[in-house]
Amino acid sequence: MSEVGVTALPHPRSEFDSPLSVGVEEEFLLVDAVTGELMPVAPTVLDGDAGTLNLQPEMTRYQVESATAVCRSMAEVRTELLLSRKELSERARATGARIVATGTPVRGGTRPPPLTDTPRYRRIAQDFGSLVDGLTICGCHVHIGIPDDEAGVVISNHLRQWLPILLALSSNSPFSEGRDTGYASWRYLSWSPWPSAGAPPWFESAEQYHLDSTHLRETGAALDQGMVYWDVRLSAQHPTVELRVCDVAATVDEAVLLAALVRAIAAMALHDPSAAFRVPDLTLRTALWRAARDGVEGATVDPHTGHLIPATTQLHTLLNWTRPALHAFGDEALVTEGIARLLKDGSGATRQRQAFARRGNLTDVVTLLVAQTE
Repeated sequence: MSEVGVTALPHPRSEFDSPLSVGVEEEFLLVDAVTGELMPVAPTVLDGDAGTLNLQPEMTRYQVESATAVCRSMAEVRTELLLSRKELSERARATGARIVATGTPVRGGTRPPPLTDTPRYRRIAQDFGSLVDGLTICGCHVHIGIPDDEAGVVISNHLRQWLPILLALSSNSPFSEGRDTGYASWRYLSWSPWPSAGAPPWFESAEQYHLDSTHLRETGAALDQGMVYWDVRLSAQHPTVELRVCDVAATVDEAVLLAALVRAIAAMALHDPSAAFRVPDLTLRTALWRAARDGVEGATVDPHTGHLIPATTQLHTLLNWTRPALHAFGDEALVTEGIARLLKDGSGATRQRQAFARRGNLTDVVTLLVAQTE
């Protein structure tokens, strides 16, 4: 077993190999084209052959999801995301709906939400009760290919430190059910009550990971491996480690930016496994809350000191640390320019609030979301 606070691969890499594989899942809400109200039309939108695109239902009928194929470059990721958004947009328009990339519904639907009719979802609703009322939320999940579970645990431990800044960077859910929540990512707070959600523990080994995830299932906190909802987890279906902390990105370019950053963190983790810092659980919890409240324009918690610092300071620390991997994979300009553009234009949450501030009308927020998504 390694020293407390440090995990190590048997053979740390001396140089970067070819780019790690990457895949991105995006969840979208379906809203009325005129009113912006949620529409439970996912079964109709998803009906029919999607060809090579991977379009899927989510837990509620207000949502749809897309997943890219396994990609090796950010150009591939971008092409896949553009195609999926275009296809879903056309299908939604045929029903009178629009797809919007936002973490929470600007205008609410019914409670409890209409669930996708599967035995698994019915069982979740039965066992977890009113928690399902808050599940009309949308995230962006980034999958990174791994050789084995030990590598996945090393990456998970490295990602823990950066979860708050990745959440802040992706914050895109200030409004929920007709009001400003006071948070940049209300989606993250809506997700927090689930017993298997939140930052993952620090794992000394893959064996510990599986023991802890088994504990969730044995206690009923998760029905199956797919309900291990940690912000980072080993995928139950693919040989990947999956980052789940982010709001769905407002635009394709912002989703690509997140994917490039996550892949670079994973590559740096495998390049130097001993560099992972074990953030104290309380510090990480408060940092995630602060990131959800402030977004990238506000403050975050320094993982080493526990003190508040500008989120942009932590973001530039991340950029500098990942620069060797970004350069090796040809993503340095993409990420540097993408971060500069996002800080100039504002996060998804900030842009939503700016749209509302012009006339005090939520319809303007929905109009912005449709334009950004499509």
